[in-house]
Amino acid sequence: MNKILLSTLTLLLLPNSIFAQDKSFTVSGKEQIYYYTTSAESFFDEKSTGSAGAVTFDIKQKITDTINANFTAVGYSHLGTDWGSQYLEGSRTGGFFNVANITGKKGELNFVFGRQLLDTPMLGSFHWLLAPSAFEAYTLGYKASDKLSFVASVVNKVRDINTGDSFKKLKDENFAVGVAYNEGIETNFWFYRVDGLDYSQFYLDASDRIDGIKFSLQAVKTNYGAGDNSLSFGVKASSETSGLKYSLALNHISDREAGMVGVDSIYTSSWNSFASQDIGNSWKAEISEEMRSGISATISYADYETIGNEFDVIVGYPLSSSVSFDTIFATTRYQEKSSSENSLEFIGTYKF
Repeated sequence: MNKILLSTLTLLLLPNSIFAQDKSFTVSGKEQIYYYTTSAESFFDEKSTGSAGAVTFDIKQKITDTINANFTAVGYSHLGTDWGSQYLEGSRTGGFFNVANITGKKGELNFVFGRQLLDTPMLGSFHWLLAPSAFEAYTLGYKASDKLSFVASVVNKVRDINTGDSFKKLKDENFAVGVAYNEGIETNFWFYRVDGLDYSQFYLDASDRIDGIKFSLQAVKTNYGAGDNSLSFGVKASSETSGLKYSLALNHISDREAGMVGVDSIYTSSWNSFASQDIGNSWKAEISEEMRSGISATISYADYETIGNEFDVIVGYPLSSSVSFDTIFATTRYQEKSSSENSLEFIGTYKF
């Protein structure tokens, strides 16, 4: 796999003018430096620090007017022990195809077959470190009208974040079916069957604006094949004043953690903490602003019943349309009775 990927990257590093006359073939992507350190030992200590440089190429080959082949190739390398001894993606150097699929469209029906990123409330791609988690799946979408749409995915394999080229096969049947309706009140309904973790799940959220405030309600019911089931309810209020956005969310989960694959969309989840894995009451307050200079800043605090609490400060600085820098500072208590752990992340990105 690595030899194939290196050959692909070598080809893509050739001047873009070679492909200029071939409009059916497009290449974009990014170069990235990622530095991550925690207070597990101590900040900037070699054992608690990891780093890597990565190049990501997004490749699109037009097959017909309605069918495309798509690939995302990721190559990465550790930056050396002066930048920490922890390897991102689990190895000093490596590479993999995070996306490799065929997409198509016929009228209002579209499909994605193969390695892909998924974006659903309780089964989806977690965007962190060098590459988001990905899936091998078959996805169909249908837009019935401007107000009503449907989507369904059958999932065979999953690649967790920070695991390199490790697509793991899920046992038996795993699928997600969703319906979105938007007329006044925005409503989303999803049903999941995840045999790999032995549960089925119903998800519902609804949002409406009243006097400039957006109110959102959420419910998640997870039925496990054995043991207790899980029931989650959440409410969120958000608004904006002079470019300043703020929100307050509450959630309650009873009996057992809610099922999730990759990511959850529980209103009180944070950078390091998935609220779906908490039992009891949780709340989260968040405030954010994007300034005229383009700098964005988000500050949030969340408190959980069993998984502790988390305080986050996230700052993004776009130096230009192609170059950006991001900094994330988090103080996380992963268990109610444990001590807090600090983490600091620096990300430099050049998009081409």
